[in-house]
Amino acid sequence: MFTGIIETVGVIRQTRPGGNQMRLAINLNRIADGTNLGDSIAVNGVCLTVCQLNGTIAEFDVSTETVHKTTLISLKSSSPVNLERAMSVQGRFGGHIVQGHVDGLGKITAIRKQAEFAEFRFEVPKELIAQIVLKGSVAVDGISVTVAKLDATAFEVAVIPTTLKETTWHQAKVGDAVNIETDILVKITQRQLAAMLPESKGLTIEQLREHGF
Repeated sequence: MFTGIIETVGVIRQTRPGGNQMRLAINLNRIADGTNLGDSIAVNGVCLTVCQLNGTIAEFDVSTETVHKTTLISLKSSSPVNLERAMSVQGRFGGHIVQGHVDGLGKITAIRKQAEFAEFRFEVPKELIAQIVLKGSVAVDGISVTVAKLDATAFEVAVIPTTLKETTWHQAKVGDAVNIETDILVKITQRQLAAMLPESKGLTIEQLREHGF
């Protein structure tokens, strides 16, 4: 499990495609110290397992599904990536529950700079919009952000200077694709309600009371 608080920006050293799979070699920089084989690291929000380690360079195998459903396939040598190690038991819970399981891709459609701050707008598929709530949390490229604005096709977030400086977003551009993971708590609630209620009927006070709300 992760929290969406990026520890460092790593750099892709090598990408090796292999059919529908690939292998990534990444310079972990300062988080290499204490990293071991088998550890989980979120790379741009995608949970990957360290399968080889040589100094600060870690290698990761990327499965077919991950190649097809995330932005990792577009990475090239020297590409920067957001990195976060799995949360330790004694660690602080700084963001929100992030699994590293990407739900889909979004696209940056606007970046508005305001002094050292910025507002980002992300367009996402409608099935993901249904899992996003105003003032709720979303992981975008592994970064835990709070939804400031929400409409039928997109959401917006306000980005503080520290986040811009310490993540890949300081060089983000309009049109860039991003990995989106919606809040697991919203997904669980949505699924439970869908299982309880027939599609043809709306939600009533009686049904909520019946199920303990």
